[in-house]
Amino acid sequence: MITDFIKNYAKLIVSVPDDVTVTIKSIDETFAEITVEANSSDIGKLIGKNGNMINALKTMANGCKAKDGISYKIQVTAK
Repeated sequence: MITDFIKNYAKLIVSVPDDVTVTIKSIDETFAEITVEANSSDIGKLIGKNGNMINALKTMANGCKAKDGISYKIQVTAK
């Protein structure tokens, strides 16, 4: 659920939406790491000015914690 939202959201922001991939790695039963991979030219767009875009994604992920009890860490990497 959260990965689908982040993938669709990221594709709307970037210049090369076909390069966006989102993976989730479960660390334990209460923590997961979400990795957003995008074209290297789009990393700045995903992070945003002063980190506003990535912070918006983190806020959304924290909202999902209330529903499923899992904490999420989001990382943005270049392909």
